Amino acid sequence: MGTTWWSPQLNALLGSLVVAAGAWLAWDSLPAWGVFLITGIVTGFLVWQGRTIGLVWAWATLLLGLESLAWPIVTMVQVRSITTEPTDEQLGTMLSAVLTGLVSAVFWITFSYGFFKRARQPNATASIDAPESHPPTPQSGRSRRNR
Repeated sequence: MGTTWWSPQLNALLGSLVVAAGAWLAWDSLPAWGVFLITGIVTGFLVWQGRTIGLVWAWATLLLGLESLAWPIVTMVQVRSITTEPTDEQLGTMLSAVLTGLVSAVFWITFSYGFFKRARQPNATASIDAPESHPPTPQSGRSRRNR
């Protein structure tokens, strides 16, 4: 099961669709051209930064975490633009966005940290396939009887 040259590019496209779906969910009134614009920009960024599939998804999950962090702020700005004194329902919406957004942001940013950390490590399959060779233990000049 070999990796082909288009795998990171295909994953960049899939990752950008996930990020665009997150942006569409975060901003309720995002027009279709905005979703396409975000998809194109994120695809270009992921192709540029993602030399491997792991790096593509590391960047995609980091962008999802940043979107989740921005979602409560966008919700508060939207409510504030509608009225100066929010109703109880609007306050509940803001509280829900803050709690859900922060939990989701922590999850996605932590997930991306794991992807980035794994991408920095040397290839794990090379260490599994390589035979373990331990150097011989050095023998001291004295024998056991002389101790």
